[in-house]
Amino acid sequence: MDPYWLLVGGLIFIGSARSLLRTIQLSTTLRTMDQDSERARFVDEHWAKLVQRVQMVMKIADELWSAGMLQPELYNKIKAEKTNQEKMRELYEVLNSGGNKVKSAFYSCLEKNEPLLLRDLGSTGHGKSTEISPVIDEYKKWIRSDYLCVTEYNSLPGERVLLSKRFVHPLILRKHRDRIEREEEIRSSGERFQQVLRSRSSGGSLQLNSLFDPDEDGISPRSVILQGNSGYGKSFTVQKIMMDWASGVLYKERFDIVFHLKCKEINRVSDEMNLVEILSCSCSLTSHEISQILQQSPEKVLVVIDGFDELKLPQDINNDTSAHTDLLQKARPVDTLCALLRRRILLKSFLLVSSRSTATDTLSKLLNGHQRFSEIVGFSEKGVEEYFQKFFQNEERFRKAYTYVKANETLITACSIPVVCWIICTTIQERFKDGADKTSGLETTSIYVDFVCTLLKHHCQGLSQSVPTLLRSLGQLAERGMREQQVLLDEKSVIETISDPTGNPFLCKILFKRRVRLETMFSFMHLSFQEFFTALYYVLLDGEKSLRKLLMDCSSKPHFAAVMQFAFGLLNKDQDVRLALEEHGLLIRPETQDHLKEWILEKVKDGFLDLGGEFILHCLYELHEEDFVKEVMGSWERMDLGMCFLSRADVCALLYCCQCCQRIEGISLFLTSEDLSMILPELHKFKKVSVSIEDPSDSDLIELINALTRGQTLSSQRVREKRNLQSRQDISLLSINKEPSSICIEFFLYGSPDMRSCSLTFPLSSINIDWTRLYQIIHQRDFNAFLSVLHSFSNLEKMKMWVKCLNEKWFVQILQMSQKCPSLTELKVDACLFQEDAIEILKSSNTRPGCVITFSGRTIRDGRCDHRVEILLNDQGFSMTQTPFFGTKGTALQHM
Repeated sequence: MDPYWLLVGGLIFIGSARSLLRTIQLSTTLRTMDQDSERARFVDEHWAKLVQRVQMVMKIADELWSAGMLQPELYNKIKAEKTNQEKMRELYEVLNSGGNKVKSAFYSCLEKNEPLLLRDLGSTGHGKSTEISPVIDEYKKWIRSDYLCVTEYNSLPGERVLLSKRFVHPLILRKHRDRIEREEEIRSSGERFQQVLRSRSSGGSLQLNSLFDPDEDGISPRSVILQGNSGYGKSFTVQKIMMDWASGVLYKERFDIVFHLKCKEINRVSDEMNLVEILSCSCSLTSHEISQILQQSPEKVLVVIDGFDELKLPQDINNDTSAHTDLLQKARPVDTLCALLRRRILLKSFLLVSSRSTATDTLSKLLNGHQRFSEIVGFSEKGVEEYFQKFFQNEERFRKAYTYVKANETLITACSIPVVCWIICTTIQERFKDGADKTSGLETTSIYVDFVCTLLKHHCQGLSQSVPTLLRSLGQLAERGMREQQVLLDEKSVIETISDPTGNPFLCKILFKRRVRLETMFSFMHLSFQEFFTALYYVLLDGEKSLRKLLMDCSSKPHFAAVMQFAFGLLNKDQDVRLALEEHGLLIRPETQDHLKEWILEKVKDGFLDLGGEFILHCLYELHEEDFVKEVMGSWERMDLGMCFLSRADVCALLYCCQCCQRIEGISLFLTSEDLSMILPELHKFKKVSVSIEDPSDSDLIELINALTRGQTLSSQRVREKRNLQSRQDISLLSINKEPSSICIEFFLYGSPDMRSCSLTFPLSSINIDWTRLYQIIHQRDFNAFLSVLHSFSNLEKMKMWVKCLNEKWFVQILQMSQKCPSLTELKVDACLFQEDAIEILKSSNTRPGCVITFSGRTIRDGRCDHRVEILLNDQGFSMTQTPFFGTKGTALQHM
């Protein structure tokens, strides 16, 4: 046999094939012994850290047992220990007794199950560690796909909407508010409510990217509580955080991984699970991948827990003494989650927990370490506008919808609640699609009914009582608060009325400092919801006795007016409202409808409108029953709405009531120019109208006059305008009166230096006037031009003027105008003063046939009022009657 040579370990061996084989075997054994020794040395050197950081202890024990290196008794002993640290200490006894070979096998198991840990401890290893970055990249890709869209409450199967088309950053406050501030927020509405929100946010609002920023003391929170009431967008905000992190625009440097746990889903898990398994169930990562990620950089892990208030906590949650400190220890999911909140596991991670206010105090007690409180208080005014823009995706529709809702104080305030904003936009969108008026089906009560039904369906799982019972208890609580004029309700009275106030989505729990203790109070989301539940209680849930009490209270307690409006809204026969109520066992009693209708009809007939005509209009609008509206409007002799400006919501209610009728007796209005165009189409239905307008344009007034003069039922109408012209106010009054065959239009100009008023009478059959030109001349105070333009009124029959002083110039112009108006039959001029020299002109004048001019006033002599003079001028010539003026005998006349 030929000899062989071989280089082994730097030495040359020469010999036969058999000796060569023995040499190779010896070399392999030596190399294995060196490897076992090196691995054993690594295990011994890093054992303290391995005890604390190895997570897959039982999996490693399983592999050692399968390889015959672990006896059953020792395996069971390891398994019996509760924590990973204790399991590792038991395992070390086995490794020491087994020598380097067993330690080397343990190291091989670490290479397979804990590669990132080995790399972090500085091992060169004998196998390549798994690269985790691609795993996280794939996870981010999954999030960007799974969180891209949202499913709305009314979505059809497979129907979804892009998150970007619905999400608007809510207003997040970082501080608690005191009792006075809370009460102010609950009671205010409309523009005042927005002012309150702006004042709160000026003290420090939070953006999503600043939730974990250091506080004024330089301390960064490890846990952030994100509080918000039901429907305020907590889950949407969490989804946005996940989406932005996965897209690289949020927390890019702060967190390597962000997990999202939904408490509602955790409640459904019945099996015991460890935290890694729970996290795996909520995302695309495997338990093994999650374990490696958590070991790599636990200080760059954020766990978002959504809906803590929905978590079914054990009753002894605050007395927990369990030693749940092992990431892989299996337990009830709720116990595992509580161990995470208490920081018994994942000590270095960060937590963001969303919750309703009713569970925030419980959550705060569970959390260990520095924590930050934050609260979503809904949309700001700018946020509501942005939401409408995103929803409608059409500028014209957005403007129409937003303008209408903004004018309704109750609705625009409720729009700060994101889910209410969605309900309103959805309702208006349906109106647009159906081609109906945007306000149809948008009664305030119907929106509140939809909101309550939405929360009952999606936020009231696991109720221990029926819906009618729940609503009745809420109604009783609301009614008691309304009667006592309280919006902050003490804990004792709430618990006496509501069986489980902390689980009730319609209530907010608020903690206040009171000297050396904390005081717990409850409230409804806003005063308007308290008013709604009070109405619900009176109309649907209690007997006739309570309803009669409401009718009495509404007459004597003005703060019950909104309750009554909601009550009429609950009588609305709209199919959607009725179905929503009936679905929850709420039925309208016929006698309830009769009592409320009789009450409001009696108020109108008696003219005892102690709560104002606007209140009646809103009740009728909420009721939306055309036949009954006609009956009430027909009994209303005069609608006196002219005490102050009507709001846009008032105008909408008035417009609806007018549209239900063909003829209405009389009305007095105080409008802004902006609202004038809305009501114009209906003004002709009134027999008598008095309209006051602030700062109208000439075109507004022309449209108004044209609308009024076209009216078929008109007998008299008055329009009062108030203009702001630089440093002075210019106020005028327009009066229109119809006679059987003619129409008289009269202008009253206050503050004019020359002419105070002028009335023009035309045949009813033909009114052809350039109103624009006439109005411009009147407001320019150019009365020479005014008299000149009257020449063009070929059908002017009668004219009457009231001026301050009749001088020679006035007389000449008046005579010329009478000659150039062939249809003019009667002209009357009343003057405060006559200049005697000017009278001489009239003595030699006469008029054309069929025209009579009458002048009346007082003459001036030696600076004093001398006589009262009446001059008659016709085609026969001049006549004058003088009467001594005794009222100011011996009194000097002031210069005018």
